[in-house]
Amino acid sequence: MKHRIDPRVDCVFKSLLGSIENRNLLIHFLNAFLGDELAAPIEEVDLLNPYNEKEMLDDKINIVDVKALDEQGNWYQIEIQLLNHRHLVTRMVYTWADLYSQQLKSGQKYSLLRPTYSIWILANDLLKNDELYLHDYQWRDTYGNRLAQLGGIWLVELNKFRTNRVDNEQLRWLSFFATRRRS
Repeated sequence: MKHRIDPRVDCVFKSLLGSIENRNLLIHFLNAFLGDELAAPIEEVDLLNPYNEKEMLDDKINIVDVKALDEQGNWYQIEIQLLNHRHLVTRMVYTWADLYSQQLKSGQKYSLLRPTYSIWILANDLLKNDELYLHDYQWRDTYGNRLAQLGGIWLVELNKFRTNRVDNEQLRWLSFFATRRRS
């Protein structure tokens, strides 16, 4: 019996992009997705504990699939979701904000804050009235002007991804995750 491994399954996804042994895959993935947003290509990343720890007993704990920090101090979170739930958008914003806010300790200056990038790969459609498969949400006004360079949230809806051309690394990664695996 032949079984194919689906890279969208949580434990496989974490092994691919969240393990020290595959750190080069993570670097390649981040550069493919965020290369135009970054001041310079990522050359090194440190994988971080995926648990966003509670500061107070009654704080909400959240766990992300992959959390990393690059050599320039930028923060990254990558999530794969096979099923959408009712509060997914709120969770996206909450985990981004939680990671962003973890950068400072009491008494530190705001100038130490670095951009935080969150990439969410969804197997199913979240935005029902939109045919685009890739969205980036950043701090911009209605004219496209940035308030600040804080990073943002990138949303990929694999179900909407259709292409016969794979002419860049981002499309190669999307094809890899979007391909339906059958045994």
